Amino acid sequence: MPQINEPAPKFTLPVTGGGEVTLSALRGSPVVLYFYPRDDTPGCTTQAIGFSAHLAEFEAAGAKVFGVSGDTMAKHDKFAAKHALTVPLLSGFEETITEDYGVWVEKNMYGKKSMGIERATFLIDAQGNISRIWRKVKVPGHVEEVLEAVRAL
Repeated sequence: MPQINEPAPKFTLPVTGGGEVTLSALRGSPVVLYFYPRDDTPGCTTQAIGFSAHLAEFEAAGAKVFGVSGDTMAKHDKFAAKHALTVPLLSGFEETITEDYGVWVEKNMYGKKSMGIERATFLIDAQGNISRIWRKVKVPGHVEEVLEAVRAL
């Protein structure tokens, strides 16, 4: 489980629009990595639209923003096109990133237990260390809170 002030777990993942994103290649810029359960569900859609709407402000603050779920790239591409998302989405479909960041957790919905991705956000500083962690994120107001934290770096 990653901790604040420790190096962020490394990754190389496919990204919407083609290609791959490698954390080490992003050194020198803060990185916002937000994990969400599944494409095209109400909370996840609201969150992705929120990050997309504020993407220019994150970029003005020097930060790169990426959404991560276990969905395939085909699902990500369809989700991004359907909602005109501008925030890049990374696929952890065949990777261990959700385990590496400690967001693959047991969930309990209506008494039924299952494994899934916890909604969580990690702010990684320009040196590649975790600066802030938000777990069990509630979507309303979250994007603005993360933007404030980026500006405070």
